Amino acid sequence: MAADELPLEVEEFLVWMTSERGRSRNTVQAYRRDLRQYQAWLVERGMTPITVGYDDLIWFIAERKGSERATSSIARQIAAVRMLHRYLAIEQRRPDDPTTRLDGVRVPSGIPKPLSELQITSLLDAVIGNEPLHRRDRALLELLYATGARVSEVVGLSIGEINFDDSLVRLLGKGGKERIVPFGSAASIALDEWFSPSGRARLAPDRWRRRGDAEAVFLNQRGGRLSRQGAWLVIRKYGDRAGITDHLSPHVLRHSCATHLLDHGADLRIVQEMLGHASISTTQVYTKVSQERLWEVYRMAHPRAVRRASP
Repeated sequence: MAADELPLEVEEFLVWMTSERGRSRNTVQAYRRDLRQYQAWLVERGMTPITVGYDDLIWFIAERKGSERATSSIARQIAAVRMLHRYLAIEQRRPDDPTTRLDGVRVPSGIPKPLSELQITSLLDAVIGNEPLHRRDRALLELLYATGARVSEVVGLSIGEINFDDSLVRLLGKGGKERIVPFGSAASIALDEWFSPSGRARLAPDRWRRRGDAEAVFLNQRGGRLSRQGAWLVIRKYGDRAGITDHLSPHVLRHSCATHLLDHGADLRIVQEMLGHASISTTQVYTKVSQERLWEVYRMAHPRAVRRASP
């Protein structure tokens, strides 16, 4: 077998990840890339996923740690190898799981850096004008911040997935999981303006080039569905205008939405449901951010928070 080919049991594992575990297409593609490299390593040493042992895997991990790859990439590849061998053991393709005693690779935990509420206001206020693109950009930014949605979820929206009367949107998240998320009056007004005759209708072409574009909520200048990259450029454009240039991305708006909800007393489970997190532990990182912001404000504002120098 060639080094870049995957054996049948690995291909079956990838199918299992999609059908049984509900992993997204992007996740499975990432696993495929990582496992192809793992397979190449095994082939060079005359081994297969069925014959590789614990000591061999120690060797594999040591080589990865000694490479110039990012720690997060190494951790992801080891996670893919772990999942593969767990599957092989579950399906009794081999009698043991050689990864059970392996140590993982620790990735420094990056705490999300949300925008302040004042920065959010500055960002949204930076969209000035009533041309179709202005209306689209305003609606896009308002909806991203209002719902905490992933940018892929928002650019993938179709018109029928927005309930304008009740201010609700149906989002399709990771693993094909759907959730209903509300949005407030600011986003509702922006969407109404975008869907007015002076907004989206003026970007719609006489003839749609691709199936599905006619139902797309957000269009680009050529009348096609707005892409993730296009949405990213919109955010950076108005971030620059508002003087917000550090690490601004669609995901920062998601972080900001979650943090501000918790700052104002939202229940953690509700925020988990809104963001579409499978585990509450993923959402809990925002509580740490909110607590740090709370302490920052407290130290600045409370007269007895900081020991004062003696006169």
